Amino acid sequence: MKDCAIIHEFLSYLKFERHFSAHTAKCYGADLEQYVGFFANRVSQAQDADSAQSWSDASGGVMTQTDTQTQTVIEQAVLQADTETIRVYMAHLGGQQYSKSTTARKLATLRSFYKFLVKRNYVNSNPVTTIKTPKQDKKLPRFLEYEEVQRLLNTPPMNTWLGARDRAILETLYSTGMRVSELVSLNMDDVDFLGEVIHIRGKGKKERISPIGSSALQAIQRYIEFRNKRMASDNAFDSKVLFANKHGKRLSTRSVRRKMDKYLEASGLDPAISPHTLRHSFATHMLNNGADLRSVQELLGHQSLSTTQVYTHVTTSRMKDVYAAAHPREQSHY
Repeated sequence: MKDCAIIHEFLSYLKFERHFSAHTAKCYGADLEQYVGFFANRVSQAQDADSAQSWSDASGGVMTQTDTQTQTVIEQAVLQADTETIRVYMAHLGGQQYSKSTTARKLATLRSFYKFLVKRNYVNSNPVTTIKTPKQDKKLPRFLEYEEVQRLLNTPPMNTWLGARDRAILETLYSTGMRVSELVSLNMDDVDFLGEVIHIRGKGKKERISPIGSSALQAIQRYIEFRNKRMASDNAFDSKVLFANKHGKRLSTRSVRRKMDKYLEASGLDPAISPHTLRHSFATHMLNNGADLRSVQELLGHQSLSTTQVYTHVTTSRMKDVYAAAHPREQSHY
């Protein structure tokens, strides 16, 4: 994919026009690199089978084995791919034992890619439009019970600046349901203590104002007391950043994950739990306490209501479990 100009153009479009994160753009790039590799392999096989070292592409052109010409043929094959070609590629992925969710993601990448090519007049139609996404196995998001959340929140020590910071981080994640990427981008002036709200910069540079609970605000205030003392003795400390690392710079999402792993182990909770589990817990507990789906959608920053609706399945499933535990006799009738 190194020399595939249309792929580079598409990734630049994602980053600079659609404002996708670097991580998301990287995932799209990896999917497309595999897709281009599929065509490269077909071209290579065709060339190897041709004793004259030439290969006729879909348009009937002929090329000799040079790197530049091979790259051109591969790009032409990508541009000339039709629905049947996409089906062949999907079958190819199926043969590699990818999960349904991974296959669906790769198909979504192709759908976006060809939509872009149509928009830029590289192709006349999107060959992926009529390809159905593989039916997914329903996997409900994992969440923590209230008692488990409290056990986790109470684990960081509050007598050190890093411990107070970590407590504030966990409280903020659970109180607002924000993503870790949104948390690490917070600045000092994003927290409105008087109005009890927080300014969040979400995906695609979309911004929202979210309420934040008093417990989280108290944890943040406690941390800021430590933070300001530390900043006073460190000229390199970034005064703008809310959650800083030990060097006074902005925390990374990976650092937050490492910190959570530490407290999961200390609290005796499942180490497979992730920071995103607190987001799932926030949404589930909100619905359990009577919040309407549209409000939860806005608080989570979901673009589509269907994304939020998965939590209604979680709460329904939980209600059934509770009912079954309270009425064991009735279950024998089913």
